[in-house]
Amino acid sequence: MYKTVVYSVIIALSLPCIMGCNSGKALPSPDPGNGGIFLPGGFGAVVVADSTGPARHIAVSDNGDIYVKMRNSGRGEGNLALRDNDGDGKADSTAYFGDYDNEGSLSNCMRIHNGYLYFASELVVYRMLLTPGKLVPEGKMDTVFTEEDVRGSHWHITKPVAFDNSGHIYIPFGAPSNACQDLVRTPGGTPGFAGLDPCPELEEYAGIWQFEANKTNLTKKDGKKFATGIRSVVAMDFNSDDNKLYAAVHGRDDLHMLWPGRFTLWQSAVLPAEEFIRIEQGDNYGWPYSYYDQLQHKNVLAPEYGGDGKLPARDNTVKDPLIGFPGHWAPNDLLFYKGNQFPEHYKHGAFIAFHGSTNRSPYPQAGYIVAFVPFKNGQPNGDWEVFADGFAGTDTIINTGDAKYRPMGLAEGPDGSLYVTDSKKGKIWRIMYTGNKAAFGAAQFAAMEKRKANANIRTPDEVKDNLYKDKARPGQQVYRQYCVSCHQYNGEGDGTRFPPVKNSDWVAGDKTRLINVVLNGLDAPINVNGKAFSSIMPAHAFLKDEEIASVLTYLRQHFNNLADSVTAKNVMQVRNKSRQVMK
Repeated sequence: MYKTVVYSVIIALSLPCIMGCNSGKALPSPDPGNGGIFLPGGFGAVVVADSTGPARHIAVSDNGDIYVKMRNSGRGEGNLALRDNDGDGKADSTAYFGDYDNEGSLSNCMRIHNGYLYFASELVVYRMLLTPGKLVPEGKMDTVFTEEDVRGSHWHITKPVAFDNSGHIYIPFGAPSNACQDLVRTPGGTPGFAGLDPCPELEEYAGIWQFEANKTNLTKKDGKKFATGIRSVVAMDFNSDDNKLYAAVHGRDDLHMLWPGRFTLWQSAVLPAEEFIRIEQGDNYGWPYSYYDQLQHKNVLAPEYGGDGKLPARDNTVKDPLIGFPGHWAPNDLLFYKGNQFPEHYKHGAFIAFHGSTNRSPYPQAGYIVAFVPFKNGQPNGDWEVFADGFAGTDTIINTGDAKYRPMGLAEGPDGSLYVTDSKKGKIWRIMYTGNKAAFGAAQFAAMEKRKANANIRTPDEVKDNLYKDKARPGQQVYRQYCVSCHQYNGEGDGTRFPPVKNSDWVAGDKTRLINVVLNGLDAPINVNGKAFSSIMPAHAFLKDEEIASVLTYLRQHFNNLADSVTAKNVMQVRNKSRQVMK
């Protein structure tokens, strides 16, 4: 069921936890510069491993062994195990394991519960019993849950898990669309395209289901819907202090693209909130009919259902989040801190890893931090804080690709250290407190509060922070905001619904036809490089002539395409002709 590759002292894998345990041992010395990240005073970080490959969620066992869910190990194994044999904080034994189908780019789960290691592909949750003294579990791989009813390869298809204290496992099922619009991005314009009402996706998606944790071979029919109206969850944890389930939710996208007459580029960049929520059975958080506006501090009606950004949600039973974080920050893991190593301020509070935005252009991309929410008596106690920053390696992040690292997974070690993974290169930090707890307080908080003024954290000024004020955005910027979700960063599409722009006869062919598709959209089957595609191509007539020219020139001269450029005059001529036809 699994294959193992060991890159260190082989005998160490079979030793008991004499050298692998971190609990009770002196903390290792932090690396100079804390591995490139900024932390509150008194904290330090050591880089456990570097360049392991794109790392997702992480778990740390009672003996200090580390388990990481890999996005793509390059070897077929979906998991990575690491051990620190000499106590210096660095992993010196590593092993890839877990040979299972459909690893998937959106598979994230890695958790330990009752002696089992849980991990997942996009569609299936697995578990393996940890073997005492062994780095890699040696037992069989159980199938815990399989998602059977999947409408193609849709958005938000990921299987993080959480466990309560009553024998239940919780699994979220993300919405297959942005706003319940026929499962694909639909054309923009005013008034735009209405969402389906009632939304049929709410029957099987956009919610969290509860199952019995001690069973295997589960499908959705074996569980029950626990909460609804929750668009997409990657970050989820159970808080034993109040026996409640919590999540940080990915909010909707594309307010301006879908409704350019109602929402500005600035509103689309900063709204809606990424919601930090407490979930109880039967809760409804409003998707797709409404979303939370963190600037107005209220739930507002979604434009697909008649909203204009100000009208309140039509259902007054929709719950407000505990905190509304800025839009598109991508919360990808959540952890309630139970340890004693950190100062008292952090006990019982919640850490949230924000992976960082991809679609805030023409404003700087934002997030790329680990935030902290202090709790007291089971309630958030004060505003959220910046706990760890600097992962991106730059303050003003123009393109997501500019970020050096992107924080992804969180785990607590047996000694109370906090582990953070990076999804880009596979760096893993172990954050420790080595200062004087009695001296920790206002000065440290004030220093981290100042970081909220940085471009990757603050709410941008609508005029001053527009990176392309009074000028057309480069073609790559336009592509990454409006095209990448369907045609992908590598230009290869998804292989089923969305055609490639790489080596594309459509892209490198007749430029008038190409301009017309971008301006007016396409809802008829086409044949690209000999393969049929039938999904809707949204109209992008709201883009400026210069922007369309720049993105099409970018496409025609990248992704292995060799064709001449497209000018703004070319676009203007096709646009004017289209208007004449419409008249």
